[in-house]
Amino acid sequence: MGEDFYYVGVDVGTGSARAALVTREGQIKTTTEEPLSIWRPKPEHYVQSSTEIWQRCCTAVKRVTRGVQKNQVLGIGFDATCSLVVLDQNFQPVSVTQEGDPQQNVVMWMDHRAAEQAARITNTNHRVLSRVGGVMSQEMQPPKLLWLKENLKDSCWDKAAHFFDLPDFLSWKATGSLTRSLCTLVCKWTYCPPEGWDDSFWISVGLEDLLENNFSKIGEKPHDIGRDFSFS
Repeated sequence: MGEDFYYVGVDVGTGSARAALVTREGQIKTTTEEPLSIWRPKPEHYVQSSTEIWQRCCTAVKRVTRGVQKNQVLGIGFDATCSLVVLDQNFQPVSVTQEGDPQQNVVMWMDHRAAEQAARITNTNHRVLSRVGGVMSQEMQPPKLLWLKENLKDSCWDKAAHFFDLPDFLSWKATGSLTRSLCTLVCKWTYCPPEGWDDSFWISVGLEDLLENNFSKIGEKPHDIGRDFSFS
């Protein structure tokens, strides 16, 4: 492909991981898609494996960059569903199922096990809810976290050291950085810039343990947009 330069885009959807090789002008040169497994251990429970997701992403990227030199790839970006990834202190998967399969460590976006927890969070009428339309969706992360604490405390909650939104998990795997995306935390976790996390919200919904070590389990602070260019 000569000395042209490219970007790689990775999009993890519900049932597949997709990758695209894109020119600097925005022209898509090639795409590929890898299937993902979905397990339904109980009604309304839909889970995946972060290990498999990452492996499929790697396979997809290798395919779209075949014949391209490393120095021709200027950057890579990740997009994914609003799914919750759980890892322990050694960054190993922690099961989110009552069956305990450690590879099933992702609560999918369409997993509605936390409907009751979402309703209780909405009923607090906490001020952070004004940023999400006044209603906490069961597909967002706080109710999923609360469900894990209330239903899998010993097998999951007490073992968990890192909770990632799926796109942030992919960024961490690619870079080793635990810094979260501002978009992710604001849209799906109730992060409120410029103030940051609202301690009173997490306390009011029964997730006060997440305050430990400056919210290290869910992300101390997202990367400021434009910080490296002195825009913020």
